[in-house]
Amino acid sequence: MVTTFKIAVLGAQGVGKSAIVRQFMYNEFSETCVPTKARRVFLPAVVMNGHVHELQIMDFPPITSFPVNTLQEWADSCCRGLRSAHAYILVYDICCFDSFEYIKTLRQQILETRVIGTSETPIIIVGNKRDLQRGRVIPRWNVSHLVKKTWKCGYIECSAKYNWHILLLFSELLKSVGCARCKHVHAAVRFQGALRRNRCSIM
Repeated sequence: MVTTFKIAVLGAQGVGKSAIVRQFMYNEFSETCVPTKARRVFLPAVVMNGHVHELQIMDFPPITSFPVNTLQEWADSCCRGLRSAHAYILVYDICCFDSFEYIKTLRQQILETRVIGTSETPIIIVGNKRDLQRGRVIPRWNVSHLVKKTWKCGYIECSAKYNWHILLLFSELLKSVGCARCKHVHAAVRFQGALRRNRCSIM
């Protein structure tokens, strides 16, 4: 039986969230930044450990706030499907402090407004533009410690431009969704070491 996972990708304008999705889907990168103005949905199939998973990757434009209920979610076409996602990827630019504050606020809103299944819904914080790390505004250790120890979320840094850690991101996301759904007590440990034991390929 093929399982479908709904993944919501969120972040401030210019952080490269759409570039991450396009690298994963098409193995391509454009230097031209085109702002996301409407929700985009991608439907890849992924094979991991011999099992096929269908993904519904939803690339959302920057939103002012996370919808507090289903009515608000469906009233705004840009937010449709946001509350029912199985996992959230919150992307920030490691060279932009404001973009980190943006996903910090979004994460809190997700926890406060998504009542059903919130505690079991994986949230992964992604620091993009690792290739520009000389311009980093917050030390990596500080962010990693905050995200993993205090927020209890996954944390990955990547470079959409050079396709660095893009496959790792989605592989670990798949593993974390599977662990969370099975209510595995050691989900975080298995999540962080997912690629050491597993292989993931896109069809």
